[in-house]
Amino acid sequence: MGGMWWFILSALTIIPMVKLLPFFGINKYWSVACIVPLGTVALLWWMGVKLTELERK
Repeated sequence: MGGMWWFILSALTIIPMVKLLPFFGINKYWSVACIVPLGTVALLWWMGVKLTELERK
């Protein structure tokens, strides 16, 4: 049963990432990293770095 919750939570984070990452200039296939919890944190950090780069331009 725990694996099913893991799959549901992964899908709930991957789907929005697929739509958000291209806006930050990141390939949408990186959203697969959301399968690992630290991958989600890393992607959010990467998006934050890209956002600061976009604001400086």
